[in-house]
Amino acid sequence: MVDDSSLGQSKAKCVCSFLQELNDAVKAKFIEEYPEALIDTNPSFFSQFTLVVATQLVEESMVKLDRICRQENVMLIFARSYGLTGLVRISVKEHTVIESKPDHFLDDLRLNNPWPELRGFAEAIDLNVQDPVAHKHIPYVVILVKMADEWKTSHGGTLPSTREQKREFKELLKARMAAMDEDNYKEAIDASFKLFAPQGISSDLQQIINDSCAEVGSSSSDFWVIVAALKEFIANEGGGEVPLEGSIPDMTSSTEHYVNLQKIYQAKSEADYLVLEERVRNILKKIGRDPHSIPKATIKSFSKNARKLKVCRYRSIEDEYNNPSPAELQKYLTDEDYSIAVGFYILLRAVDRYAANFNHFPGQFVGGLDEDISRLKTTAVSLLNDLGCSGLTLTEDLINEMCRFGAAELHAVAAIIGGIASQEVIKLITKQFVPMTGTFAFNAIDHKSQLLNLC
Repeated sequence: MVDDSSLGQSKAKCVCSFLQELNDAVKAKFIEEYPEALIDTNPSFFSQFTLVVATQLVEESMVKLDRICRQENVMLIFARSYGLTGLVRISVKEHTVIESKPDHFLDDLRLNNPWPELRGFAEAIDLNVQDPVAHKHIPYVVILVKMADEWKTSHGGTLPSTREQKREFKELLKARMAAMDEDNYKEAIDASFKLFAPQGISSDLQQIINDSCAEVGSSSSDFWVIVAALKEFIANEGGGEVPLEGSIPDMTSSTEHYVNLQKIYQAKSEADYLVLEERVRNILKKIGRDPHSIPKATIKSFSKNARKLKVCRYRSIEDEYNNPSPAELQKYLTDEDYSIAVGFYILLRAVDRYAANFNHFPGQFVGGLDEDISRLKTTAVSLLNDLGCSGLTLTEDLINEMCRFGAAELHAVAAIIGGIASQEVIKLITKQFVPMTGTFAFNAIDHKSQLLNLC
């Protein structure tokens, strides 16, 4: 970001200038002040921001800044690059996500619980049609709905549940193929697991609608007001289900069947949304808020993504440090895959203690490296005892490496840590995708990045 012309000038001024060149639409400002001084003398400075990214802060300043941001409901991300390691940690009381956009999620087709319009559409199509072209263009949704009904008729009204029954059902589908090139039946066989999925809502969603925040009042956020409405919908109109998403995947089908099927799903989704919206308006009125204070677009997005809601809550830095989880730390320390990552996490705290006691970081100055190693080792043992991990040790190599780093900030490591932090900033600001819920630890020695669930 900086070049030779920046030598002797304020780092804040130079970096701000270069950042501004990246995007003319962004306004950038700088303040020539140590972050620690701002935290101690002007805590209200941070209340003006939606999100704060704090880099290279020591433990004491992290705790203070976290306390300030939580009090002002400002989102906070800590990022630290130290030699060949680095950490990223999010801290916010609560972060709710409507558009979590999971990589893999079961299509919301309701094959095991079709509503009247879908069932009527399926019943109007003859699976035994003699026309081979028509037979191979029946959508797999119709095939599965009709075959499920046929199965239930001969199995006491229940769907396949055991491995043997599922295998038998697939064989039944295969037997209905009029020719080996019928892709629609192959799709039905491949998609049969969607029929076997349990009805109702997931345990994660159940936990959200049972959360104490779902008991809403005038100060409740829009998210929790809609959750309260969703809870009512599930218990009443939804019959144990959330509003339908309304989209269907690509499938082998005639254009007419596919378009009609698409319209049926979209109509059901719209009807469910309208019911949810009405419940939201009624709840808003009941708690003394403007019934139209939540936009339709927000409710519609919520309705379509109701199965994928996420609520992330983070422990404060102060609580994590003062009330550690010895069981989790011991688990990581004794796990060969995680021992180095958690070792760096502990040592980054240890070097802060070291700096507080000796006014410099271990290995920061030429000479006295052996003494620094000895002091850091003693500090690390003391910290382990405070964390409830007495008897456990960190490897000599790891301690030696931390001293060899000398608190240096290497550009390659800093770039990775900055990139990860930036990614999390986008998630938090846009409220799309799920931000990480642990402490991200990067180990450039072994080229590994891991998430430690300590917060």
